[in-house]
Amino acid sequence: MESIQLDMIQSAGIGALALIVGMVLTRKVGFLQKFCIPSPVSGGIIFSLFTLILYGWFDVEVSFDNTLSDVFMLAFFTSVGFQSDLKVIKQGGKLLVIMLTLLVVMIAMQNLMPMVITRLMGVDALIGMAAGSISMTGGHGTAGGFASVLEDLGLHGAGTIGMAAATFGLIAGSMIGGPLAERIIRTKLTHEQMQPQDEEIDPAMAGIESDEASPAGREKRVSTNEQEFQQYAKATYSILLVMGGGTLLSWLLTKTGVTFPTYFGALILAAIVRNVIGFVNSEKLLDMDRIISVGNISLSLFLGMAMISLKLWELHSLAMPLIFILASQVLMMALFALFVAFPLLGRDYDAAVLCAGMCGFGLGATPNAMANMSAVCYKYRYTVKPFLIVPVIGAMFADLINTGMITLFLNLL
Repeated sequence: MESIQLDMIQSAGIGALALIVGMVLTRKVGFLQKFCIPSPVSGGIIFSLFTLILYGWFDVEVSFDNTLSDVFMLAFFTSVGFQSDLKVIKQGGKLLVIMLTLLVVMIAMQNLMPMVITRLMGVDALIGMAAGSISMTGGHGTAGGFASVLEDLGLHGAGTIGMAAATFGLIAGSMIGGPLAERIIRTKLTHEQMQPQDEEIDPAMAGIESDEASPAGREKRVSTNEQEFQQYAKATYSILLVMGGGTLLSWLLTKTGVTFPTYFGALILAAIVRNVIGFVNSEKLLDMDRIISVGNISLSLFLGMAMISLKLWELHSLAMPLIFILASQVLMMALFALFVAFPLLGRDYDAAVLCAGMCGFGLGATPNAMANMSAVCYKYRYTVKPFLIVPVIGAMFADLINTGMITLFLNLL
């Protein structure tokens, strides 16, 4: 077996190339748009299939240096921490609190059920963790972030398992969300509950997570190149500062003997900084729009590098246990949304739309949730609350809660 080892610069370059290829594919292939498959995933799969061919047919194994991938991953989760504004809980009302509670229960079930399945099937419990909330609620970002933790705990090929599970979840979340909401609306709602709302709402706002569509919103974002540079520089410096402090916090956390992901310190420190500054004036001190943008750029590069590093041949021996666990995750998500979430959320049209969104971010990501809800509202009618609550849940709290829950389960194994 011949080995080709690429250094960190070469690895980053190929990761960026995979991202660009994925962007082209996403623009050209309707399937990728329909299921909200991220560009790094679609492009990265092509490169990982190429390395699979080299491995299987030519006995050549290509290895990548993930040094810069880890940096991009840390930057992304730092930006996630900055988005955790606890003031939003007070403003979100009862429905947001219920959704947060459901999120905690859902994540716990996504980890508990695979533990039971792996025990019954006699396979490594860590496989269940890789196919649990790490890759379901967490998606590709969290799957990549916890890959090294699972590898250290003894799960060989953890990154490949997690990424494969996350890709399955993205597609499944988009496939079941709309049909589930359709069934709820047709069988559980009365004709009166389906009547249009009294107030006039622009249906074009469905799925829009910011005010960029309004004239005032566009005006706020008009700036010179120099202003843009200063704003992005400020956001980048903020992320790097907290990343640095976060590594020290992560080092201190390791002294407790509890297993944490490498990004946990930066995630927590960013959340603390955001909420402390919020008492002063976060808008002046933190440019959240730019911080989110820098974080998303980092996530794209991280995913691109993670996807090209997949060793697909490692999935062969785990095919049946992994497929069974993932199928069980989809079934559980559908039953949870139908019989638990819908009643607790109010048994009305808003609850039905929120269930579609829950399937989206519970198995995939926030964009899947928004796409699911938009599809339902396009067929029936637009409603405000789900499009306010789901982005808040997905952007501010899902990763934070999920990381804590995963850490708890890993230390209970």
